[in-house]
Amino acid sequence: MIDYKIIDEKIMTGYEYIMKGNAVKVRRIFNEKVIIGFAGSVADAFALSSRFEELLQKFSGNLMRSAVELAIGFRDDKYNRKLDALMIVADKEKLLVISGTGEVIEPEHGVCAIGSGGSYALAAGRALVGNTSLTAKEIATKCIEIASEICVFTNNHITCEEI
Repeated sequence: MIDYKIIDEKIMTGYEYIMKGNAVKVRRIFNEKVIIGFAGSVADAFALSSRFEELLQKFSGNLMRSAVELAIGFRDDKYNRKLDALMIVADKEKLLVISGTGEVIEPEHGVCAIGSGGSYALAAGRALVGNTSLTAKEIATKCIEIASEICVFTNNHITCEEI
């Protein structure tokens, strides 16, 4: 028999359980030429990705220009509030991390990670890039697997997109 009181308490306190373990947080935009991955508050992540996608359309797919214009929008208070979200955006030439507070970061070593298990995945990625002959896809997959073994908020339902 299920103890509904315990379930209700968990629902009320939030963050103590996985509500949707199969959520896909990676997608292709701008005619399949750009890949974005996001972490943070779901509503804020969608708002951030939507703003970025609008700018990507406006600037004909120029990743850096779109990211900088998004950051300027936060700095100039064009957007009403800061967003509790992070995005990784990539095309064939650039890899960037964009925050919901207006930061644009071009990661060192071509490796970045975000989200609750991001620091674990980043450490694994930097180690694997320099010390294995694995492909980028194999490294990304291994990094998430490693992070999921360490971080209770990271699962091993992996969606991998290549550009």
